[in-house]
Amino acid sequence: MVNLNEVTILNSVLINLQTTKEKPNFYNPHHHRNVKHPTSNFETFIHFLKVCIGIGVLAMPSAFRNAGYVVGTLGTLITGFICTYTLHLAFQTSYELCKKKKVPSLTYSACVAAAFEEGPQLTRKFAPFAEFIVNFFLVLSLIGSNCVYIVFISTNIKSVVDNHFTNSIDVKMFMIYLIIPITLICCIRNLKFLIPLSSVANCLSLLSFGIIFYYVFRDVPSLSSREPVGTIKNIPLFFGTALFAMVSIGMIFPLENEMKNPEGFCSVFGVINCAMLFITILFTFVGFFGYLKYGETNNGIITLDLPANEVLPQLMKLMLSISIYSCYSLCNHVSIDIIWKHFETKMEKNEYKIWWEYTLRLSLVLLTFFLAVVVPNLEYLISFIGAFCSTMGIALPAIINLLTFLDVYRKQGCLRLSLFILRNFLIVLIAIFAFIIGVSTCIKNIIAIQE
Repeated sequence: MVNLNEVTILNSVLINLQTTKEKPNFYNPHHHRNVKHPTSNFETFIHFLKVCIGIGVLAMPSAFRNAGYVVGTLGTLITGFICTYTLHLAFQTSYELCKKKKVPSLTYSACVAAAFEEGPQLTRKFAPFAEFIVNFFLVLSLIGSNCVYIVFISTNIKSVVDNHFTNSIDVKMFMIYLIIPITLICCIRNLKFLIPLSSVANCLSLLSFGIIFYYVFRDVPSLSSREPVGTIKNIPLFFGTALFAMVSIGMIFPLENEMKNPEGFCSVFGVINCAMLFITILFTFVGFFGYLKYGETNNGIITLDLPANEVLPQLMKLMLSISIYSCYSLCNHVSIDIIWKHFETKMEKNEYKIWWEYTLRLSLVLLTFFLAVVVPNLEYLISFIGAFCSTMGIALPAIINLLTFLDVYRKQGCLRLSLFILRNFLIVLIAIFAFIIGVSTCIKNIIAIQE
């Protein structure tokens, strides 16, 4: 008779032999990365939170005012799930494309271009344009985010200053005062050197949220005094704000590319799941209780709803302004990284290369200040940028995942192929709907304000 233990050992040997044969042909992108200043899982987690926990969370009570507390709660949870899922789709696609092309990492735009190259014959002719188009819209969305940051910082500093001086200063003057400090932080060229500032900013954010919750839970009104469902015309503003707060895929790709152990980014208890779970719960919590406290009278962002003449709210506004200040530098770092790569090879032998880079940094800062002055309304600006970002953060991951894995699912039968196509198609439809409705609603409101 054949001994069962011998069969088990023989099978184990055969598996090991097969694995040994496959190893030389297997390319693991994570093992071939050469990052000058790699970040740990915890450092990446900190950067992730800093990227997402910005002004968007402070605008959630206003978003709940537009949607109602029932639609707002369900909508935030659903938006958080969709954003988390599409992040996994994007990085699953990136890993597969890195293996096929035998490269250690890809930027978001390069990943999209590679997916079009790997897709059906019809999509391959668009590959040369895909990377440029993605970079263009990605930079636009980052510039838009920085405009929001400038308006936020200026508005909160103005709110504090107005309590100590009788003569009110125009918010646009505070924007001018910010040009020099923001220009200085944007001259830091290495993401690693921004980690201490991000850590301090996160601590200040936590203290600020503690102050916000103290006032929110003081004399809370009854739930019956608030609307469970908002008006149809205002619900797009809710989704625009939620998407602005949660969709940051362009910022997250560089974080994963600079990790020391990128395997821990998409794992079950990895950076994506842990960070997005925390972010989704926080946004739901702030939106629900902020709306419950201030209702229809809130001023767009919750920091402006707190008592303006008390010390703690004034301290909170200053701490959050410092925190958002670091967010601006992170967005600007990614924008510069995208734009400068198109010029870096051409200027390799240029002795003034470094000065041209700093000129580009200054130009982006001045551009965001100009746009912030033109549209200083935070609520509509946030919703507009959020609706705009929905295409980049939700639709594109589904599209590139479909193009990359279409041949794989074709071999698994009609049912799995149909479900795979349907899943990605529904995600794209959601993004397109959010974009059209959200952008059109925000433009109408912005035009109405200007008039």
